[in-house]
Amino acid sequence: MNISKMEQRALHTLAQGGAILIERDKKRKIIKASCVNRDGWHLSGFSVSLFKKLKKRRFIQSRNSMPYRITMHGLSSVRSQLDNR
Repeated sequence: MNISKMEQRALHTLAQGGAILIERDKKRKIIKASCVNRDGWHLSGFSVSLFKKLKKRRFIQSRNSMPYRITMHGLSSVRSQLDNR
């Protein structure tokens, strides 16, 4: 499956324990999405359009009104990389 470089970065962040936080306006339309890793750092270049792509492909999911996390399908689709810590 073809996954862009930015999608790969977001999925790696989520696979290591990160989450996607969204902000909505009064009409419940998404106005801002940010991808945060487990240490609290924001992933630069993450946008609402990228959020919608990940959600449409079912790589991410929110359960019980919690922040969006990676799904099993997302985990199987992400290419493995060494952790550079």
